[in-house]
Amino acid sequence: MNKIVFICLLLFLFGNATTFAQAKKEDVSKPNDTLKLVEIDPLTPAKAAFYSAILPGLGQAYNKAYWKIPIVYGAIGTSLYFYVDNRKKYNEYRDAYKSRLSGNPDPNYAYLSDTQLISAQEFYQRNASLSGFFVIGFYVLNIIDANVHAALRQFNVNQSLSIRPEITPDAVTLRSNLALTLNYHF
Repeated sequence: MNKIVFICLLLFLFGNATTFAQAKKEDVSKPNDTLKLVEIDPLTPAKAAFYSAILPGLGQAYNKAYWKIPIVYGAIGTSLYFYVDNRKKYNEYRDAYKSRLSGNPDPNYAYLSDTQLISAQEFYQRNASLSGFFVIGFYVLNIIDANVHAALRQFNVNQSLSIRPEITPDAVTLRSNLALTLNYHF
């Protein structure tokens, strides 16, 4: 019994010594590309969000997504234009209604009744509020986009990671089975 334990122990040690030697030999002769050290800066998303909060589009420039800058300015600018326009029209109808109440009616709005002036004020006030919400929403969306883009830019996306559909025949029922496989190649 002692001979068997001794032989097993000897084979175990001898087997492990050769695998260590082979592993060391492979590491020296062939560098492994999948273990390349990639610097990840955890502050990059925060910097991008901060830059976008200071000046809309600056976070996109920091992320080198220059094509998004016109979209950011187009969305915020259009919403801001409609806010200013609706606010101006609201003030015009409000001033016309106030001048009518004071006994000095505006001749440009003489064809409108008092209820029409009030409803026009409400309409333009509601549209100005909605446009203001859109300005704020697009501004916040700009900050979120810069933050998420900076965070996702640091992810490892290469050819060794893949998901692909695969159709396999079932041996028992002879039907085709559809499956998704997650492959990782070392």
